[in-house]
Amino acid sequence: MGDHGGIARDAAAGQEWADAYAAYREADPTELGPEDLEAFADAAWWTSRLEESLDLRRRASTAYQVAGAHRRAGYCAWFLAYDYIMKDEWPDASGWLKRAQRCLADYPDCLETGFLALLESNVAEAEGDSKAGLAHARRGLKIGRALNSPDLIAMATQTIGGVLINTGNVAEGTGLLDEISPLYTGWIFCSALNQCIRIADLSRAIRWADAARDWCDKQAREMPYQGLCRLYRVEVTALRGAWDTAESDAARASEELLAFEPVLAAGAHYAMGEIRLRRGDLAGAETSFLRAHKLGRDPQPGLALLRLAQGKTAAAAAALRVALAGGGGGLDRARLLAAKVDVALEAGDLGSAEGAAQELAAIAADANSTVMDAMMALATGAVHLARDDVDGAIYAARRAWELYRDLSLPYETARAHTLLGEASRAAGDEERARLELVAARTAFEELDAKRDERRVTALLDNTAPAGGLSGRETEVLRLVATGKTNKQIAAELSLSEHTISRHLQNIFAKLGVSSRAAATAFAFDHGLA
Repeated sequence: MGDHGGIARDAAAGQEWADAYAAYREADPTELGPEDLEAFADAAWWTSRLEESLDLRRRASTAYQVAGAHRRAGYCAWFLAYDYIMKDEWPDASGWLKRAQRCLADYPDCLETGFLALLESNVAEAEGDSKAGLAHARRGLKIGRALNSPDLIAMATQTIGGVLINTGNVAEGTGLLDEISPLYTGWIFCSALNQCIRIADLSRAIRWADAARDWCDKQAREMPYQGLCRLYRVEVTALRGAWDTAESDAARASEELLAFEPVLAAGAHYAMGEIRLRRGDLAGAETSFLRAHKLGRDPQPGLALLRLAQGKTAAAAAALRVALAGGGGGLDRARLLAAKVDVALEAGDLGSAEGAAQELAAIAADANSTVMDAMMALATGAVHLARDDVDGAIYAARRAWELYRDLSLPYETARAHTLLGEASRAAGDEERARLELVAARTAFEELDAKRDERRVTALLDNTAPAGGLSGRETEVLRLVATGKTNKQIAAELSLSEHTISRHLQNIFAKLGVSSRAAATAFAFDHGLA
């Protein structure tokens, strides 16, 4: 390999990845042995050339196997499987997992079989077998301790914590997140941040995000963990309500990750979409959600909530129906169900809203997760209010407010204030209603959540709704009173005729009337027309 080979090997040994990559590029490819191919793959990976890294590592695994170095071939196969999981390409990941298992089948416990156990844990969890996932992870930890490997111990401990969290053992799982490893630092940071975000453990997430930032600042700019850690920090920053910083960091993360793996960049675009939607930038949110989809991420429930904000309730409901039919569980499904409650209530489909809230409650009961409990309480409270169970609505709204307050999630806390204000007004306590709505408006104003701020301002400007009608039902009644048909009302409000019919059924039931004429008379009697 000449001078380039020696330079490349020395640079790789010193983890000078950019120099190693450049030197290997100049080397004669026919002279690259399996060790060189593996080091070249590492250099490509650490300089954000994932596809090239995959090709080189495949070649290294084959070369090791031909040379009879099955343990190292198995290690390369393990690394490839993880990279394919990162790319969300599970068939390829499964193939390399099986190859790693074949390569290591005849070996006693060693470092390679320990890492393989962690991969087997990840795959078992993805297949819904958490019991097997936990067993594999604990085997990896046992091997790590026997070999006194800080890297394997840290990664196994993180993996066990993740499985426990995903199965509802949140307290036990979070206690295992604070392990660190000198070599696999980036992996540990991303894993810990992801788990903290999923359970909205902001105090721990902030600590990890700050540590990840400090570590990334000392690394090369082209390193893929720059974008990965930044992506998770975006989510932490957005949850804290610092939307300007979060949106700016999301844009930067998308650029950093695009060259490495587009599906990861898609996550940054989705995060931007959620922020823009909450700020009332509907055009910007649509651009972000569609870009996320183009890069390989499911844009739901964000895109459905955008359609709802655009008045396209039928389209929002259909999108969530498709997303929920796709299966999945845990927090991801809970978020879809919470969105379905909002959409169904806006459409006047109380039955669908109740069904979604009940499924959400069942998920939350099994999860033992504070953030899911809060989501469930907010959704359940909205359903109670829609069906005139005022006491149930007040209880659930107060519970949601307490949980979101304790989680330090300002946007969600403001939403709970809003629901508690509406429920208090329905109970006849106008003073409490205004206190809650003012608190919500102040929070939304500080967050720059324009759409929510306008809605709460409208609630404050109005007295208690006549007949217990919702804002949308009052709007429909006003148009009925002008003599408009369902078709005309649907066109004016950008809703379907079916949705208008549902609203009218609810209006008739709440007012105790059975005709449009009687409803119109009520509207005139109460100053609604």
